[in-house]
Amino acid sequence: MPTPFPGMDPYLEQPELWNQVHNRLIVAIADALTPQIVPSYHVSIEERVYASVDDLILVGVADVAIASKSSKPTGTTTALKQIEPAKVQVPIPEEVTERFLEIKSTRTGEVVTVIEVLSPKNKRSKDGRQAYENKRLKVFASNTSLVEIDLLRAGEPMPIFGGAKADYYILVSRGYRRPDADLYTFTVRDTLPTFPVPLKQGDIEPVLDLQQLIHDIYIRARFDLVIDYSQPPKPPLSSEDAAWAWDILGNT
Repeated sequence: MPTPFPGMDPYLEQPELWNQVHNRLIVAIADALTPQIVPSYHVSIEERVYASVDDLILVGVADVAIASKSSKPTGTTTALKQIEPAKVQVPIPEEVTERFLEIKSTRTGEVVTVIEVLSPKNKRSKDGRQAYENKRLKVFASNTSLVEIDLLRAGEPMPIFGGAKADYYILVSRGYRRPDADLYTFTVRDTLPTFPVPLKQGDIEPVLDLQQLIHDIYIRARFDLVIDYSQPPKPPLSSEDAAWAWDILGNT
């Protein structure tokens, strides 16, 4: 059963589903690109690993709130004070693995293009955002092209100069044209765009139909069996978009 939405299904952004969507989309993009770029190029799935403690909820108690018990003085006996410990949590680093794609020259092994699908940690977590922004700046300082796909409404968008505010975006930054880049913006009501993926200057660029990829992933994963469309999506939609979404769901 296909998704009821014409573009990005906002229910796919739920934390309990997004990791599956992300991993499936990475593989789907690689599979879609490969026939279009061989034999001059090939696509590899790479991993970025870092430690993060940002998502842990650390509960502490202020000094003035430490509980104490005092025994009642008897005669001239000095009062004894017993300090009761507060129950707290300490930060335990979580090892985070994020997958991304590299298009490489078959002849030289040079990384020509990096393709990133943003995760919640890239947009919300201090450690995750810092790790990704460091990688992003290194790419921008090189001749490598970057394709950045953001299908998450929550969190702080990555720095981009110019462009309209929207729910989602795709940034295509060709290494040989910086600082100029192409920005595709779209809302939850729009179909997802088809866009070219840069290679070396002068080579024919392969095309990604992101809408078809999301459509196929939804069907193959049978997300219709695990998504509860009777509940609002997480993160929530605006009141106008929520009314639009309920109208769609009420007619399916």
